[in-house]
Amino acid sequence: MAKVIKFKSDDMQKTVTVIGGSGFIGRATVEMLARAKMRVIVLCRNAERAKYLKPMGDVGQITLVSGDALNDETLASVIKPADAVINFVGILAETGSQRFEALQGELPGKIGMLARQNDVADVVHISAIGADADSPSLYARTKAAGEAGLHNEFPDAVILRPSIVFGPRDGFFNRFANMALTAPALPLPGGGTMRMQPVYVGDVVAAIEASIGIGKTKINPRGKFFELGGPDIYSFRQLMEITLLQIRRRRLLIPVPLSLMSFGAIFAGLLPSPPITVDQVKLLKIDNIVAKNALGLAAMGITPTSMDAILPSYLARFRPGGQFSR
Repeated sequence: MAKVIKFKSDDMQKTVTVIGGSGFIGRATVEMLARAKMRVIVLCRNAERAKYLKPMGDVGQITLVSGDALNDETLASVIKPADAVINFVGILAETGSQRFEALQGELPGKIGMLARQNDVADVVHISAIGADADSPSLYARTKAAGEAGLHNEFPDAVILRPSIVFGPRDGFFNRFANMALTAPALPLPGGGTMRMQPVYVGDVVAAIEASIGIGKTKINPRGKFFELGGPDIYSFRQLMEITLLQIRRRRLLIPVPLSLMSFGAIFAGLLPSPPITVDQVKLLKIDNIVAKNALGLAAMGITPTSMDAILPSYLARFRPGGQFSR
């Protein structure tokens, strides 16, 4: 049975429900909300494993709720007390009961409906650059379907579409830096020509902050789409070169044709936690950068943070001798 949460805002400014808040960006967002004296409800699959979030706030400020976001009763119980809702739920690959259609295509609409029914003031949805109803990738198509379903139910929802997000706990630079510790080479899908516009997690959190009325913004964000990218665009090859430079290691960079990756992904997809899937290979054919006419960080009054200012702070630990090496 879902946990019953009866409070609305009292001595704190707002009650903010964070759905799927135990991940990389969610963790940084909960920390921001706690500093802003918000009361925070975090819905996650395993509250026991998310206990590290509790010390970010005062006693009783952060409530962790274990449950499935696809369960209507559970979802309603965490949205009803909220003044604002932030949805982070998304997956990169389908495994077991975790399916694109349900989590990315249908859930945002349910969140919007419940938010409207319970007079929630603000809804922020974290989508992704590349969300497109006509994409060859099911991931991207369901991202687009989720955006549409949410706006249909809650027209004032703010949609944030980040590029690759970097920061101390990211799954991109840390992954390839760790791979470089033992692997003699790093792969370059399709020759590494795909372009990306990495955005700092702190800037994404600042955009969320502005979207729920805590931070300042140049324009009213309600009902709008924002594509979030950093100040620079890089090819995949350049990002691998930068990673190796930061960790002070030399590794071969091997171009791998996407056709060959697709073939390998067919078999990799049979594993419980596949390193790559056929659907992900389809995404690698498309640049992951902010569209020319899209609203972005600048529209919110946020100056994008350079990778050079952040990467050394957390990739140094992968250097020979560790982070204290010179």
